[in-house]
Amino acid sequence: QVQLMESGGGLVQDGGSLSLSCVASAFGRTFSGSAMGWFRQPPGKEREFVATISGSGLTTSYAHFVKGRFTIARDNAKNTMSLQMNGLKSEDTAVYYCAARDRPETGLEPPEYDYWGQGTQVTVAS
Repeated sequence: QVQLMESGGGLVQDGGSLSLSCVASAFGRTFSGSAMGWFRQPPGKEREFVATISGSGLTTSYAHFVKGRFTIARDNAKNTMSLQMNGLKSEDTAVYYCAARDRPETGLEPPEYDYWGQGTQVTVAS
């Protein structure tokens, strides 16, 4: 059973930075065969796409509202993925989820992902 564990959330001031990490374990296939993604769920709203990275790490995509501020990366040797978040705004406040899919191509929608972490809270104080 694939397990994903996020870490790095917390409280930060407007304009600050945070780095989220996701560790994947119990992969029945090689980690590089799985695209990964970050999603978030703001209070009272639906879960939304933030960023995705292909299994090789060569292809990335971002939601328009984080482009230029957030950077997704992965280390296939360590089965880890990260999200560097700079220039945080109050509207970035949400629970952030790590997700993995059983194919190497990137995905933009939650149903495209097969495994999910428990989430980590990010709160940006204005």
